Amino acid sequence: MKNSFLLFFVAIQLFSCQDEKKIEEPIAHKPNIIYILADDLGYAEIGAFGQEKIETPNIDALSQEGMIFTQHYSSAPVCAPARYMFLTGKHAGNSFIRGNDEWNDRGDVWNYEAMAKDSTLEGQRPVPVGTKTIANYLKEEGYKTGLVGKWGLGAPHTHSIPNEMGFDFFYGLNCQRQAHTYYPLHLYKNRNRVHLANDTVAPSSPFPKGLDPKNPESYRDYTLTDYAPDLMLKELTGFVAENKDNPFFLYWATPIPHVALQAPQRWVNYYVEKFGPEEPYLSGNGNGYFSHQTPHAAYAAMVSYFDENVGKLVQQLKDEGIYENTLIVFTSDNGPSYAGGADPTFFESAKPFDGVYGRGKGFVYEGGIRVPTFFTWPGKIKPGTTSDHASAHYDMLATFADILDFEKPADTDGISFLPTLLGEENQVAHEFMYWEFPEYGGQVAIRMGDFKVVRQHLKDDEQPTIELYNLKNDPTEKHNIAIDHPEILEKAAAIFKKEHTKPDTDRFQIPLLENGLLSD
Repeated sequence: MKNSFLLFFVAIQLFSCQDEKKIEEPIAHKPNIIYILADDLGYAEIGAFGQEKIETPNIDALSQEGMIFTQHYSSAPVCAPARYMFLTGKHAGNSFIRGNDEWNDRGDVWNYEAMAKDSTLEGQRPVPVGTKTIANYLKEEGYKTGLVGKWGLGAPHTHSIPNEMGFDFFYGLNCQRQAHTYYPLHLYKNRNRVHLANDTVAPSSPFPKGLDPKNPESYRDYTLTDYAPDLMLKELTGFVAENKDNPFFLYWATPIPHVALQAPQRWVNYYVEKFGPEEPYLSGNGNGYFSHQTPHAAYAAMVSYFDENVGKLVQQLKDEGIYENTLIVFTSDNGPSYAGGADPTFFESAKPFDGVYGRGKGFVYEGGIRVPTFFTWPGKIKPGTTSDHASAHYDMLATFADILDFEKPADTDGISFLPTLLGEENQVAHEFMYWEFPEYGGQVAIRMGDFKVVRQHLKDDEQPTIELYNLKNDPTEKHNIAIDHPEILEKAAAIFKKEHTKPDTDRFQIPLLENGLLSD
């Protein structure tokens, strides 16, 4: 009898230990997640996606350790809505933020000096109270959460700052307008300004009259003391070191390579030698951002500097012994810019798509929304693989929920693509993918399988377009076949009607959508 009782007691203890182990093991084995979001990096601006002029050896090597997605999309063709939709899992028909909104009714928000003196002029329109982000969900799963880089989804002194939106740690730029210089007067560390040793040189300052554009000294005001990306790298590597013993989520929202053209001189010199002489880019007279004597060299320098920092982060993960348990996502917020000295034609930035104005950033054609994307996760994602699964930033919440086995929100528009990452056969495809964008004349797009419907000029004075492309046969969207497929246009009109909700902000409204006229 005593022996039976002893065996029973030992069994109880064994099961108890196993229960405790079950509680502890999921946290210990949850992968760290690093989401690297480049700013205006075109589909073909890294070597892994076909870039031939800019060197990105670290990013290319990292891509080969995982899976390249050839058909991954931004949720929007510009900054703020793309970031909001990634963080909330909403497509543009249901998103609170659908375009850039600088919250102009506060005052002179574009005045750089005024913003420096008055922090209430910084930032963008706040998102609604109670908005839940990916960071909130991951915190609930035991993650430490950090954001380094550009926020752009709220303003100081409001509820809509990173530390109130799920992030334990924030370092960088609260306001996307402040990001128009890489030598700002201040950054933010959590809720407070960190003042930098930089002079006041307002973004878009015109090239000074009387100076020689061929003299390097004429550009000295654009290279100051504290280079923001250097400071950001220091803080993000510090966040990794501090949290290496627990699961963490790091959202690295680098401002690179968004203009202005400002890069470490050693990298500029490298590309000057590689590219040879070129015409300067001079701000003023309709040209924005900052002047640069060698704009091609400067742009390439920014991307290679960023690549160098990606390599440093990966090496840190390996040195800390946590690389094997880290999922790294690399992507961009939208297609390449055409402004401020950026030259998508010279670099073939969106190849095979067009990256110029009208087709790149700001537009719902492939060059504006298809972005370079890959995923690495040692032991889980097979190295050297490629997927043509069509997916979008707004799928990330559902995918993270699948990875960590928590319930995704019922109102997400995303679909998990974890089966694709793991090489499984049970991947669910999108019935459709949805974009609407109230800027640049008003635009909408729907992708259904290989077919993509695009409608332009829904808010300006031009005649609205009806365009249909077969991306399988015509990936660069050159041949409009709308007249041949009324049944597809009819299906798209029904989707527009069903998926569009009226935006809360007037500036995001597209009257033809609000009035249901796209279904006529």
